[in-house]
Amino acid sequence: MTFIQCRALTREYRKGENVIRPLDGLDLDVARGDFLALMGPSGSGKTTLLNLIAGIDTPTGGQLVIDDVNIAEMSRSKLASWRAAHVGYVFQLYNLVPVLTAFENVELALLLHPMTRAERRRRVGEMLDLVGIADRHDHFPRQLSGGQEQRVAIARAIVADPPIIVADEPTGDLDKTAALAIMDLLTRLNADLDKTIIMVTHDPQTARYAGRTLHLEKGRLAGSLRETPEEVSA
Repeated sequence: MTFIQCRALTREYRKGENVIRPLDGLDLDVARGDFLALMGPSGSGKTTLLNLIAGIDTPTGGQLVIDDVNIAEMSRSKLASWRAAHVGYVFQLYNLVPVLTAFENVELALLLHPMTRAERRRRVGEMLDLVGIADRHDHFPRQLSGGQEQRVAIARAIVADPPIIVADEPTGDLDKTAALAIMDLLTRLNADLDKTIIMVTHDPQTARYAGRTLHLEKGRLAGSLRETPEEVSA
């Protein structure tokens, strides 16, 4: 069953007298619980598509329907509320607040949700434990390794239990060992918690963890590759 549906999805903006169109009439269907990798050259529209699905940006044209709701028609304020409940974003450079501890960085994502302080703290503790960083809960970002920072960022992304996780080059700033650990974690979130994951990557080895890989060129899909779990683990 289609969970995310893009139809003729377009994003354009003006730069002087030129019209830049990072997405150009893209059609895409994503099932609930899918793990999708997006690949393609710089400027192909990967991050633009990610930001539209995450509700960070709005399309110029076309439809973007997620769970039967056309978010392309939402106002900015409604889109912000929808995003807080439905999407967790994992960035390449973590985007942690340097003056907050790991615990406080994750808790930040819950401050606008209606829950008691005790409920909020319990939830944060559970997420830090899930991503394997509970013993670093009182550490500041500067006291953590890159892999540990990304684990905190993933805990922040999932603490509100969103059905969708979007990840923009989640291993791009990590060494090989840390990158493998992060991809194992994302795979578990997809398999065990049924999170729908859409990930941008330039690394074919990272893309192999996904159930599907789609290639973008000049704002449109150029092709797709399906892999079996046996191929991923090979």
